[in-house]
Amino acid sequence: MILLARALFLAALLTFTTVSVYAQDTPPYRNPKLPIEDRVNDLLARMTLEEKVAQLLGTWQNPQFHKDPTTMFVDGKGNFLPERAATMLKDGLGQMSRPSENRGPREMAEFTNTVQKWLKENTRLGIPVMFHDECLHGHVAPKGTSYPQAIALASSWDPALLHDVFSATAAEARSRGAQECLAPVLDLARDPRWGRTEETYGEDPYLVTRLGVAAIQGFQGTEVLIDKAHVIATAKHFAVHGQPEGGTNVGPGNYSERVVREYFLKPFKAAVQEGHVQSVMASYNEIDGIPSHSNRHLLVDILRHEWGFDGMLVSDYFGITELITLHHVVGTREAAAKLALESGVDIELPFFAAYDTLAEQVRQGKVAQSDVDNAVRNLLREKFRTGLFDDPYVDPAAAEKLANNPEHQHLALKAARESITLLKNEGHLLPLDKAKYKRIAVIGPNAADLHLGGYSNDPGRGVSILQGIKDKVGSSAEVLYSEGVKITETFPDWNADKVVLGDPALNAKRIDEAVKVAKRADLIILALGDNEQTSREAWAPEHKGDRDSLDLLGNQDDLVKAMLATGKPVVVILLHGRPNAINYIAANVPAILDGWYLGQEGSVALADVLFGDYNPAGRLPITVPRSVGQLPDYYYQKPSAKREFLGSTTEPLFPFGWGLSYTTFKYENLRLSSDHIGPLGSTRVSVDVRNTGSVAGEEVAQLYIRDEVSSVTRPVKELRGFRRIAIAPGETKTVEFILGPEELSFLDRDMKNVVEPGTFKIMAGGNSVDLITATLTVEAK
Repeated sequence: MILLARALFLAALLTFTTVSVYAQDTPPYRNPKLPIEDRVNDLLARMTLEEKVAQLLGTWQNPQFHKDPTTMFVDGKGNFLPERAATMLKDGLGQMSRPSENRGPREMAEFTNTVQKWLKENTRLGIPVMFHDECLHGHVAPKGTSYPQAIALASSWDPALLHDVFSATAAEARSRGAQECLAPVLDLARDPRWGRTEETYGEDPYLVTRLGVAAIQGFQGTEVLIDKAHVIATAKHFAVHGQPEGGTNVGPGNYSERVVREYFLKPFKAAVQEGHVQSVMASYNEIDGIPSHSNRHLLVDILRHEWGFDGMLVSDYFGITELITLHHVVGTREAAAKLALESGVDIELPFFAAYDTLAEQVRQGKVAQSDVDNAVRNLLREKFRTGLFDDPYVDPAAAEKLANNPEHQHLALKAARESITLLKNEGHLLPLDKAKYKRIAVIGPNAADLHLGGYSNDPGRGVSILQGIKDKVGSSAEVLYSEGVKITETFPDWNADKVVLGDPALNAKRIDEAVKVAKRADLIILALGDNEQTSREAWAPEHKGDRDSLDLLGNQDDLVKAMLATGKPVVVILLHGRPNAINYIAANVPAILDGWYLGQEGSVALADVLFGDYNPAGRLPITVPRSVGQLPDYYYQKPSAKREFLGSTTEPLFPFGWGLSYTTFKYENLRLSSDHIGPLGSTRVSVDVRNTGSVAGEEVAQLYIRDEVSSVTRPVKELRGFRRIAIAPGETKTVEFILGPEELSFLDRDMKNVVEPGTFKIMAGGNSVDLITATLTVEAK
C-alpha cells in the first residue's frame, strides 16, 4: 500500500509539473480554457504595430485586381506561393476574400489549410487568417448548393425554412475553410428600380426582421462560440441602402432620423440584439451628407454604444477608397483610412488600398494607437470566437462529401416549392391536367436555360423550365419549344459589363417562329421576366443594373399578345429579380406564377406546382406597382401619401402579401384576449382560418395594426405578425399572435419610444388588403 501511495504521488507530481511547464511555455492566448477577452488582451499586448495593422487588412487574390502578378502570393492556377508569402504575409493578415474562386470543395479546403498552416508556422505569433465568402442564397462557390434568391426565399414567409437554408449554407462554407459569410442583406427594398432588389427580403421592416434573424441564427447557431458547422453572419448594408435617390445603386439615403430609425434600422437592431450577429458591413451610400463608411454616429454611437454590438465592422468592397473617388469627402488614402478607422470601420475589404497607411500615421501621431487597438481587438475576438486559434483546419474529403449533398438538394427543392407565388388563376386553369394536354409549347426567353440570379456560381446541377416540364410529363405529352424573344442579345452573364438589349427586328422574327410552334400545341407555357443582366448590382458606372422603367424588356408583351391570339390557354411563369409592371399580362393571361429566381431545383418545383403535385403558398414580400409613376409604392404609407392620379390609380397591380392557392381560405372570429390594456400590457390576438376548398393547402395568416389617432403620423397599416400553416380541406385552425409594447410603440415627437393611449385597428387576413378587423384600446396608466 505504501508503494502504491508513493507511485500515485509521483504520478500526480509529474502531471502537475507537466501542466506547469505547459502553462509556462504556452502563452495565455493559446490556452483554449481562458475567457476570450483574456486571450485577446494577452495577444494584443504581444503584437507590434505592424502586426496589429496587418489584422486590419484584407486581400483578394484575384488577378483581375493585380496588374503585376508578383504582387500576389498565389500563382496563375491559384496555388499558394510560400516564397512570396514570406514577404507579403510576414506580419500576418486579417482576412482573405473569396477563397472559393475557381476552387471546388476539396481544392478550397486544401488551399485554406495550406494558408493557415503557413501562417501558424511562419509568422511570429501564428495568428490565423479569416476567410470570407459570399452566401446570399447558398455558398457562392463551385458545387455549392444554390437555393432560391433572397427575394424568393422571402416569398415563403417561413423563418424556419430560412434558418435551415442558411444552416446548410454555413456548413458547406465552413467545411471548405471559410469562417464568415457576407449575408444576409437586411436592406428594405423600397424602390424596385434598384437592381439589388433581388438580394433583399422585401419592403417590410417586420418581415425582413423576422427572416433576417432566422437567417443569422442559421448561419451562426445560437451559442456564444461559433462551432465548425457554422460561420459568422454579416448583416448588410448598414444602413439605408434599399431606397436610393433615383433608384440607382449607392444613391443617397437622405431620410429623417425618425424614418431611418423606425424603418431602415429595425432589422439591424434585431440582428444585433436578438440574432447576436457578429459582423456588420457598412453601406456605400450617404445619409444626410455623411457616407456610411465615415459615419461615426451610425457605426459607433448607435451600433455599438446604443445597441451593444460587440462584433466586427467590415467595409464593403472598396467602400473606404470611395470616400475619395465617389463621395469626395477626403482627398488621400491616408485621410480615407484615418476617417474610416475613427468612424468605426475595423477592416478594409476586399483588399487594402488605404489601411496600409495606418502604421506610419500612428508613428506620426496622426492616428491614435487606441483606435488601431480597438479595431484589432474586435477582429481578434471573432477569430477566437470561431475557434481559429485552436483548430484552423478542415477535412477536404468531408468538404467534398457535404457539398450539394442529397439532403441539401432536398432542402433546395423544399425552398423552391415554398417560394412560388400564384398571382392569378382565372377559371382554375391551374393545376394542369396531364391527360388533357397532349402537346405543350414551352416558349420564352427564360425557358431553356437555368437562371439562378445574382451572386451565384455553378452548383453542378439544375435544369431549365423546359427540361423540368419534359421530365414531369414524360411520355404522356409532347413538349415543344421556341425562344420567342431575347431579353438581351448578350448571354445573361451577371459579371459581364457589356449588355446588349434584345433587338426588336430579330425579336419580331423570333415571335413569328414561336407562333408557328404554339399553333401546334394544346397549351402554351411562357417563361418570361428578367435575366441576370437586366436586374443586378450596378457596382460601377460601366456595370449597369438599375432601370428607369419596370416594364418587361425584349418585346415580351408582344410575344404574349401573339400567344393569346392563337386562342390557346396560356400560363405565364415569371423569373426575375425585381417586380415588373406586367399590366397587360395581369389583365389578359389567365394564370400567372411568380418564381423570382428559384435556385438549382426551381424547375422541378415549378413543374410540381404546374401539374398539381404541390399547392403553391408563396406570398409577395414586396408590392408590385403598375408603373414607376406609383413609386414609392410600399404598402405602409402615411395617410396623406396616396391621393388618386388623374386618369389612373394609386392601387398596385398586386399588393404586399398577395398570393393564391389551389384551395380557398376564410378568416373569421378575430378576437382579443383583452380588448383594453395599459401602455405596458399585452393581448393575445386569435383568428380562425378555415380551408373552404377541396384540397389541402398552406396559408400565410397575416396580422396588421393601425394606430388610429397618434401624436405623430403613423402608416395606414403595419405588419405585426404572420404564420405559415397547413390546413386540410374543411379544417379550421386558430392562429394566435401577441401584441404588446414592442408591436404597438413608435417614436413620439420627442423621439422617445412610447405606446400612446388610444385605439388600434387590428386586422387579419391572407394579404395586406383583404382583412377582417377588431379594435384594441390602450388606456392611460
